[in-house]
Order: sequence, then structure tokens, then C-alpha cells
Amino acid sequence: MPDSITWEVAEWIAGLRTSQIPGPVSEAVRLLAMDTVGAGLAGRDLPWTRAIAGWAMAAVPGRQENGRAHLWGHADAVLRASDAALVNGAAAHAFELDDFHNAKLHPGAVVVPAALAMGEALNASGDEVLTAIVAGYEVMIRTSLALGPAAARERGWHLTAVCGPFGAAAAGAVLLELDTEHTAWALGLAGTQSGGLFAFTADGSNSKRLHPGRAAQSGIMAAEMAALGLTGPTQIYEADDGGFLKTFVDRPESHRLTDDLGVQWRAAETNFKPYSCCGSLHAHVDAALQLRDDWRDNARVRVGLAGLVKQQCGYEYAPGSELNSQMSARYCIAAALLDGAVLPSQFTLERIADTRITELAQRIELVHDATQDALYPQNFCGWTEVETKTGEGRRIMVMHPSGSPENTKMATSLRQKFVALVSPLLGQDRTAALAEAFDAIGHRPVRQLLDAAAVPL
Repeated sequence: MPDSITWEVAEWIAGLRTSQIPGPVSEAVRLLAMDTVGAGLAGRDLPWTRAIAGWAMAAVPGRQENGRAHLWGHADAVLRASDAALVNGAAAHAFELDDFHNAKLHPGAVVVPAALAMGEALNASGDEVLTAIVAGYEVMIRTSLALGPAAARERGWHLTAVCGPFGAAAAGAVLLELDTEHTAWALGLAGTQSGGLFAFTADGSNSKRLHPGRAAQSGIMAAEMAALGLTGPTQIYEADDGGFLKTFVDRPESHRLTDDLGVQWRAAETNFKPYSCCGSLHAHVDAALQLRDDWRDNARVRVGLAGLVKQQCGYEYAPGSELNSQMSARYCIAAALLDGAVLPSQFTLERIADTRITELAQRIELVHDATQDALYPQNFCGWTEVETKTGEGRRIMVMHPSGSPENTKMATSLRQKFVALVSPLLGQDRTAALAEAFDAIGHRPVRQLLDAAAVPL
């Protein structure tokens, strides 16, 4: 099917070589991979991660070092690659600390666990794994752009879950060295497993934590099964009846899958998260933190949001689960103003139960700023406005959140976040060794890097 969009994407994946990837793209992906592993280590022991790991471990037929992969941070937990990716993906997304792209998805929590698990199972080199990660980011992000992220999100889809299997399958296809036909099968088998709903905001349930891990697992399964000869639809994107694009939205933009593929690298556009909350709120949190010293305690606070962000994060706030608070515009701005931070400690059940933060959150006025509708999600922008100590109103509009590549200090800030997340688990010396392993990832087997992330018994 040489003329199909699916075939064109598959041909690019099958032909991708490390030497074709620009240095800045490789550097961006290396940092994002380190950030994802840090988030996964920080999230490995949260209740929802333990529940998913318990399911995966119950199915393990015995310890085998060859062809298997570790759960991050666990020296003795060895699973088949797809199940390790399931758990590690859930851990990376376990507390809203993983990266995000303006295509309204979280590529790192899907692609990095998939590539590292399969790379470990195959004893791949670091260069091979980085190449697989780049392929996965590009395909996953472009798949969401082709849907039209705003339109798909308005329909209730969680795009990380919907587009993630394609990214994981692309990464798996690179590591398995699949040819174009088998890669097209892998994409087809990935796409037929796509799905994931945003209903978790209704009650703060844990299904959101499952989505990236399940997408990573599905993509690895797709690549492995394609390698074994199971065929997948080679027109998965564009088929008139049951094709991915037309099924999920009414007016897809299919050209965005292949426009400038291999020339414009979407992976390098990815944001990291300095705050432990929904990425669509980071600009508003940035503004609130800048306004905090001027804000008169208990005075008025207004927040301007794009219509889709108001739909997603503007629900009436009442104390509930951690996720309910992490997705709430009102709670996150209240935490920024009261605590001067929006980090995991702001989302403990004890902090959520504090009546002062609840009272402030419930008083915050959310405003639909129609001018942002034309900007979002291309720009994850927004404003916060407070009444100052002098009785005046002061508003700050942020066009690009502080974790975006537009921030020239992004690499330094990402490294500081990594140390803060990982050192309580590994200690300072082993955390430094793990960071150094990421710096040298292109020059050693990926198993050595993952050994540095394991906690000794």
C-alpha cells in the first residue's frame, strides 16, 4: 500500500537512523527520558502504581534475565517487556510529573517506558534506544496533531491513551528492526487498541494513571506481534470505514502526520513539568507565583482560561482525591498563592483537607477568555489576576509555561527536578551516577543505565 499515509509513516520509521537525528533533538529527548525516569521513580510506590504492578507481577511466569525488563527502582522485579512498560508508564504518570506536548498528550510516560523496556529485553545500545524514543515521540505527537487535539479532547478522549499506542509501536519497531511492511502492521495493531476517556475528572478516579502504561504495553505488543507475523491494517490512519482519524474526529488534518517528517522534529517542542499538576494550568501557576508577594491575603483572585481548559479544569472544587485537586484550576492557583509551590506536598490528602486552601479555591473566579481559544493548545497560555495590597488589580499573562523549551534554563531546571525527585530514593551519590549514565547513554548498553536506577536489597 505504498500510497497510504500509514505506509509513508511506516517507511519513515523503518528508515530512521541515529545519524539522521539533529543533535539538539537527541539532547532534548535524552533530558526528557531522564525526566520521565525520575517521575517514574518518584511514583513507583504510590497506591495506584502498586495496584497495577500487583496485577502485572501476578502474571509473571518466573524470573528470567534474558528477554525481560525491570520495574524502575526495583532490583528484583523482572517482567516481560510489555508488562514492565505498563507499570513503568503508570509510575511515570502517577503524580502529574511527566512531560507534555502542546498536542495535548504526555509522550514521555508512554514512549520512554516502552523503549527502555524493550531495549533492556533486547540488550540494545543507548543510541538504539534514543533513536527509538525519537521515533516514538514524533509518531505519537503527529498522530494527535492529525486528529486536531482540541476537537478530539472536546469529544472526551484522553489523547495520551488514544495516540500513545502508535508512539510505543514506533519505538518497538525501531528496536526490533522491522521493515516497512512489518512496521505498518505494528502501527495497525497499535491503532486498533487505541482508546481512553476523560471521565476521571468526574470523580477523581485513578484511570488516568493507567492510560500511558496501557498505551505503552499495547504498542510493544503490537510491534512484537507484527514481528511474529500477525498482520495489522496498513491503512489504519486513513481507511474510510474504521480508520483511526475519521473514527475519533469529524474533520481530521491527516497531512500533519507527514508534513516535514524528518525535517521538523516535534519531540524537541515537548515541555517538562516543574509543577505536579495538569500541564494546561502551568501558565496560570507561573503567573500566580509571580503575583504572590503582591496579593492581599483573602482578596479577589481571577483566572482567565481558554474554553477547553475551563471545560477540562474548571469544575466546581470540593476536597476529594489527589487527582481531583491536580486537575482543578481553582485548587492549583490556591496552592500557588498560599504555599508558593505546586509540588507533591501540595497534593497530600492532609493538605487537601485543609479548610483554608479549600475556602480560597472555592472563591477563585474562573473566566472564559475567548481570546485564548485561538491560541490554545498551540500555546499553553493563560492569565491570573489578583487584588494587590494597595487595592489595585494586577494581571500577568503567560504565553509559554516555565517548563517549555522557550525557557533558556530548561535543561538546568529539569536536572534540578530530577535530583529532587530521585535523591530521596537513591541517595545523592547514586542519583548523580544515574544522571551521569543518562549523559553517556549513547555509549553504553541501556541495561547499565537501568542498573543504576535499581534500589539494592
